[in-house]
Amino acid sequence: MNLLEIQGVTKTFDKNVAVNNVSLVIPDRCIFGLLGPNGAGKTTLIRMITNIIAPDAGNITLAGETRPQERMYKIGYMPEERGLYKKMKVGEQLMYLAQLKNLSKSVAKEKVDFWLKRFEIESWWNKKVEELSKGMQQKIQFISTVIHEPSLIILDEPFSGLDPVNSNLIRNEIYELRERGATIIFSTHRMEQVEQVCEEIALIHKGNKILEGSVDEIKNRFKENIFRIEFSGELPELPEVSEVSEVSEVSEMPFRTYDRKESEITLQLLDQHSPNDILRFFVEKGTEIRSFNEILPSINEIFINQVGGQSDE
Repeated sequence: MNLLEIQGVTKTFDKNVAVNNVSLVIPDRCIFGLLGPNGAGKTTLIRMITNIIAPDAGNITLAGETRPQERMYKIGYMPEERGLYKKMKVGEQLMYLAQLKNLSKSVAKEKVDFWLKRFEIESWWNKKVEELSKGMQQKIQFISTVIHEPSLIILDEPFSGLDPVNSNLIRNEIYELRERGATIIFSTHRMEQVEQVCEEIALIHKGNKILEGSVDEIKNRFKENIFRIEFSGELPELPEVSEVSEVSEVSEMPFRTYDRKESEITLQLLDQHSPNDILRFFVEKGTEIRSFNEILPSINEIFINQVGGQSDE
């Protein structure tokens, strides 16, 4: 079942097309990565989902609901530009924001108490936001985003400015929210975080959707048949690593040498061969193999390959 469906959404500012005919399908109870360089159109797309701005064309459906005013209470949004009231006390602020999300005062108090206790910050109730560190403010912003138990949670660069301890805390809460039924859109340009957190991703570049799919499927789509062998003892004589760009002229070899270390060698499988051919070659030569693994490209490598490592700003 899909929680969010975006069909042919377009948004133009003056002559600049910020989002160009983008369609996405985001499954229920999924952690979905919305990726792209700074200025790619991610935030504009998010603002249309949350009804901050309206699309020029296209449709957005959340849990079967197409009316923007009916979607707002089902969404929790933590923007990259944090928006807490710095002079307000933490407890008062969370109560106010919870009631804006249509919670009664008594339910809001119950939820605020729950989250402050969960994060072990009950003593912060009477602290002003301006008295808190950036990481502490981030926790309050996160609580304000999820306090009304939205079915769709949108987190724009949620780990920005957090130390490793608080990053792990927020990451674990994201997993827990998904287990309790929420769908999370995780917007970032930090690719290393994507592989840790996301199950499905879409890459936006210059307002266009470049690719979409599960993390595993996309990594397999861009793989280059690179394998790494760890071995004991001596290897049979092979062409030098410097000949990596050339296909080996040794007809019996199903690979070219890609990289070589003391007890490890990385190979690229040649066309018309299978991984078993690599294993067979070394076993027949008497090599003692300790491990044999395919090396898939990282999401960061795919990202750079697709967008050229440049932002869209």
